[in-house]
Amino acid sequence: MKYTFRQLSYFIAAAETGSITLASRRASISQPAISTAISHIERELDVQLFLRHHAHGLSLTPAGRALLRDAKQLLKQAEALYSAAAEVSHQIRGELSVGWFSTLAPIVMPELTQSFLKAYPETRIRCRENHQEGLLHSLRDAETEVAITYDLQISDDVNFQPLATLPPYALFGASHALAHERHVKLAQLAALPMVLLDLPMSRQYFESLFIRERLEPNIVWASSQQEVVRTMVANGLGYTLANVRPRAAVALDGRRVHRVPLSGDPSPLRIGIATLKELKKTRLVEAFERHCQQLFSESYIPGMAPPTAPPRRKRR
Repeated sequence: MKYTFRQLSYFIAAAETGSITLASRRASISQPAISTAISHIERELDVQLFLRHHAHGLSLTPAGRALLRDAKQLLKQAEALYSAAAEVSHQIRGELSVGWFSTLAPIVMPELTQSFLKAYPETRIRCRENHQEGLLHSLRDAETEVAITYDLQISDDVNFQPLATLPPYALFGASHALAHERHVKLAQLAALPMVLLDLPMSRQYFESLFIRERLEPNIVWASSQQEVVRTMVANGLGYTLANVRPRAAVALDGRRVHRVPLSGDPSPLRIGIATLKELKKTRLVEAFERHCQQLFSESYIPGMAPPTAPPRRKRR
């Protein structure tokens, strides 16, 4: 074999990005090195892998698509050799593919990933962000080994280890009439304009909070992006409900938002670790789970503000 795994990885980067420039950024290597690796593989295999379009990047030929599939599988098998060696030598090393719920990723992922890599310097983490439905599909398709997510419609084939509880709260812009209340009831919110975080399963969860109280929310705006929702709220377009607690009380445009606890007993979400039951856990996965369990608690979640004490119910 007269080509290397590194050259194959450069080819994969170019195939997935469709650009020599983007591939060089992704692989942290020069553009000429990417081009040279591709040309070398083409000569060795006597095939054309790409159609090169002036100013429009690259597109794979049929031979290129076939090689991409096989190259990714080959590199995955090579990576498994490291994991197998680590199992025997009791070292924690190798690459771990982690899925992250999209609203948790920008808050939890940086601190958790940094602390894990510091504890286990011979490891690497490959991250994928998605909504709940997508994360469960990724686990079943073996695209990810573990997911940091919520206990939303966890099916029997998935194991879920809770790490902490996240009760829902109302979020208001600074000028909203309810922004400075100690707590609010869902009955106070139902008729008001709502900006909904519209993700699969998440939408049903937020709507269920109102259904339990025999109420119907007045959803005027919706977005699948948490920061879009927060910025719309900050600009006075409505309130929203959320579970994640960013430390910064501002939206992306710098306008302030105010978090107000919900009274009553609204159903919380639990943040935790999801894995596929039928897939045997590696030592790397087990190390990641232990690290999460040590780092998380009800009083501390990486990247998040501390919890607000829920309002006490009045005794009758």
